Amino acid sequence: MDQNNYVLIMAGGIGSRFWPKSRDHFPKQFLDILGTGQSLLQITYARFLKICPAEHIFIVTNSQYQDIILDQLQGISADQLICEPSRNNTAPCIAYASFKLAGLNPDANLIVAPSDHFILFEDIFVERLNFALAYTQKHEVLVTLGISPIRPDTGYGYIQYGEETENGIYKVARFKEKPTLQKAQGYLADGNYLWNAGIFIWKASAIISALKKYTPAIHDLFESGKAHYNTPDERAFIDENYASSPNISIDYAVMEQADNIYTIPANFGWSDLGTWASLHETADKDAENNVIAAKQVDLKDTRNSIIHINENKLAVIRGLDNFIVVDDGNALLIYPKDQEQEIKEVVRQMTVEFGDSFI
Repeated sequence: MDQNNYVLIMAGGIGSRFWPKSRDHFPKQFLDILGTGQSLLQITYARFLKICPAEHIFIVTNSQYQDIILDQLQGISADQLICEPSRNNTAPCIAYASFKLAGLNPDANLIVAPSDHFILFEDIFVERLNFALAYTQKHEVLVTLGISPIRPDTGYGYIQYGEETENGIYKVARFKEKPTLQKAQGYLADGNYLWNAGIFIWKASAIISALKKYTPAIHDLFESGKAHYNTPDERAFIDENYASSPNISIDYAVMEQADNIYTIPANFGWSDLGTWASLHETADKDAENNVIAAKQVDLKDTRNSIIHINENKLAVIRGLDNFIVVDDGNALLIYPKDQEQEIKEVVRQMTVEFGDSFI
């Protein structure tokens, strides 16, 4: 393994589209959503051990999840947790992590990836990332893995790519927001669009240069802490300064502006597991196309649905088609699966109306 390779696993989100299983105090990435006996974070961590040693894997998260991560990942030390004291989106935490790792190794070559994605063909995933790391090691570029689309999906952003610059590496023309169905169908017909998986590969020096050029406020804030990173003073500097960083994603801050963005098309059985419907697509199903996570459930005339019921509860369900039924603690969700994009907003409304004890 190349000793310049590092991984940043992004594990600070709250997964509100997976409510009520995913809660603010224990969100989706820490749950055994797939029924494997491991959380999504544990699966992701094990996957990246095929690329770099455990001591080169860092977890970017919110401070409130530190104890959960140390409990779930036995090979991780507290020094490998990059804790954001406030949620300011992805550009600030990537900037912080990049300066920190550059301080450890000026030649650090990074993978930045979410903690909660599903990968079916891990060998292909690892091969594509090693291919990307070899390229970014030699060039001051920013690379993203693009997923070859298999359907006109309106739930993902898209990457339009242009000419092939090297074997298997393409210049990014532009990023596209989540499209309408008609636009998504057009993207598939055009043949030069990929799903944006939010998996990035770059040298720490390359992303720091891009931050300086395209979002100097974030760059300058975290550059001012260089003397503190990897010292006992790091936490105090971050706690004092982090909240003042602009709240912006790395996509808006850098990726949609920079001119040295490249993509590597890939197909390794990917899902972002962003919604209950995406879990339904991925998980095992019964004869009626239901995904069932329940020990005591009696279903009749129910199909195309996802049923998550606490193990100490009996559920009797009749006559549902294409529904989400999730029972967890003090909350119960029964919702049409084809309207699940509303769930995030529903959670926000419930917080206002009933308070955050249910969230």
